[in-house]
This record gives sequence, C-alpha cells and structure tokens, in this order.
Amino acid sequence: IMGEKVKNLYYDAHLVAASIRLFEHQNHTPPSIEDISRMLSFSTEQGSLLCKKMKDRNIIDIIEGGFGTKLYLLNHLLIEEIKQEEPESSIASEVKKFQESQKMNEQKFQAIRDEHKKKQQDLFAKLNDQLKKSLEK
Repeated sequence: IMGEKVKNLYYDAHLVAASIRLFEHQNHTPPSIEDISRMLSFSTEQGSLLCKKMKDRNIIDIIEGGFGTKLYLLNHLLIEEIKQEEPESSIASEVKKFQESQKMNEQKFQAIRDEHKKKQQDLFAKLNDQLKKSLEK
C-alpha cells in the first residue's frame, strides 16, 4: 500500500516520464501534451506547465510538427535533480494564475466585442436616420 503520496514536481515528473514511455509502447508514436494530461487526469494547463518545466530542465523535448506537438523523453535521470521539497501548491497556484489570466482575457475580449456591437448599432441607426431624411426630401 502506497498510502497518501505528496504530489510535487518530482513526483509528477516521474509520472509524465512513465506515461510518455507507456504511451509510446502502446501507440508506437510519441504522445502529445493532451495525451499525457488525459492519461494522468491532469488539466491541459497543468500538463502544459509541467511539460514546460521538464523541457526547461532538459528532461523532455517538445517538438511541434505536421502531426501536432509531440513529447520525447530526453534524460529521465535529470528528474533526480529536482528538489523533492517543491510542493504541488506552487504548480497549482501557477495553474490557477494562468486560468485567472485566461478569464481576464476573456472578459476583456467580451468588453471589446460588446463595444464593437454598440458602435455597429449606432452606425446603423445613424445611416438609417440619414436614409429616412434623404427619402423625405
């Protein structure tokens, strides 16, 4: 029985490395970030962040090509250099920050869309008034 496992970057990096190997073995092709995230029940944002951290440490490589973005295991031994004290809360907080920034961007986009719609309605009203005036003459 493994018991409660404290999740951290070290632990999650081992999971990602194992899932890359398992996916390649089962599918005879390298996985995408989405494949790994689905396998590990991570959000895509969490999977992306984790893979970026692993790429920065030269543990994996992320290659974008004609068949999408694929993950390749470069050196799993470098996982041992990750501090085991780094709590998952730092990863979770970064994911939360990212999701909040996405929400803010969506709100800004919606405000711009609403403003554009109002300008368009005002323009149509103005053109309609001008058309009515020109027809009255």
